Amino acid sequence: MAPLVTVVSSPRARLLACFLRLGTQQAGPLQLHTGACCTARNHYEVLVLGGGAGGITMATRMKRRVGGENVAIVEPSERHFYQPMWTLVGAGAKELSSSDRSTMSVIPSGVQWIQDRVAELNPDKNCIRTDTGKEISYRYLIIALGIQLDYEKIKGLPEGFAYPKIGSNYSVKTVEKTWKALQDFKEGNALFTFPNTPVKCAGAPQKIMYLSEAYFRKTGKRPKANVIFSTALGTIFGVKKYADALQEIIRERNVSVNYKHNLIEVRADKQEAVFEILDKPGERHVIQYEMLHVTPPMSSPDVLKKSPVADSAGWVDVDKETLQHKKYPNVFGIGDCTNLPTSKTAAAVAAQSGILDRTISLIMKNRRPIKKYDGYTSCPLVTGYNRVILAEFDYTAQPLETFPFDQSKERISMYLMKADMMPFLYWNMMLRGYWGGPAFLRKLFHLGMH
Repeated sequence: MAPLVTVVSSPRARLLACFLRLGTQQAGPLQLHTGACCTARNHYEVLVLGGGAGGITMATRMKRRVGGENVAIVEPSERHFYQPMWTLVGAGAKELSSSDRSTMSVIPSGVQWIQDRVAELNPDKNCIRTDTGKEISYRYLIIALGIQLDYEKIKGLPEGFAYPKIGSNYSVKTVEKTWKALQDFKEGNALFTFPNTPVKCAGAPQKIMYLSEAYFRKTGKRPKANVIFSTALGTIFGVKKYADALQEIIRERNVSVNYKHNLIEVRADKQEAVFEILDKPGERHVIQYEMLHVTPPMSSPDVLKKSPVADSAGWVDVDKETLQHKKYPNVFGIGDCTNLPTSKTAAAVAAQSGILDRTISLIMKNRRPIKKYDGYTSCPLVTGYNRVILAEFDYTAQPLETFPFDQSKERISMYLMKADMMPFLYWNMMLRGYWGGPAFLRKLFHLGMH
């Protein structure tokens, strides 16, 4: 699959893009993990559940605190993916392989990889049990199990993905089908959905919609395309400043938006999507599609739903400022699996990792945590093949912007940051425990203006 060439309008921007791409290609992975899962023992000072962004980052940070031999990660997957890249993969702007590395290569050297799945948590006894029956005890537990994709909650899925014209950027199995559906589009409805559940990267469902609309314009198909965004939400975005900017783009590009529409069925053989109308109980809306991008319902992992660490909705119940569990003081949560009242993004995980590192270091010294997480999260809203609105905000849904300009404007520079700089930071800074979000950049910019 050949990626669509990114269009950049200035020589300076093209030079920056080349420089950044060289960095992403040449920067090596973390030092190879040497201790494979066969030598696992039964007790660790710090046990990390999950080998995604939050888990790897915290394992690296904890290695510095207590030594690699005292840290273990429980993670079944052989591959580790930089999932924010999949927005661009689904639009043909990046190859799927650019988001992929082996799990072994990103686990910090000396840290134990227990290649197994978590089956049960027993925080009252400070231990967990794995699918293979292994019981592992800990002094401190960090839960970073991510979020669960529930395609099966939509009637007709996931089996509907066997048909053409349907894809989803949220799964490694279906993201390239999005690009195929986009290329094969001829005329009719291009339909994009947003579910009635929490989701990771809440901007992603409309990012692929904007990119698809841009692709139709580039290929001359736009006059025959009816671009539709059907969302279970009542607004296009939760932060007014960015919502206003997106509404203007929607008007300019003639995109149709259906609010309070929740996808409940896909009839892939008939190319029909069935929605329930949330503010009109019992009413259904059937839309014929020529292309369909599905954002699945999501929930906390099943192992957490039935665990003592979960709140009533199934998420890890942590203090929103310290990320320490509300009931178990030696248990902590990070990222998508928690009940932190902010958007679930990799940028949020980066900011949380720095706070959680300081929280745990103080608790290890029997001191109270001082640093407080303000809910910072970021969503680079890709609005075209060379444009991004960089949304950054806090718990109060107020902008918390890094750069000294209006980030609600579409910018080439922010696209280059999304496409090239952020992957570099992820693989070479965040997973190595050196990137705790852009707070220090914000301080530098603001200091420079006074």
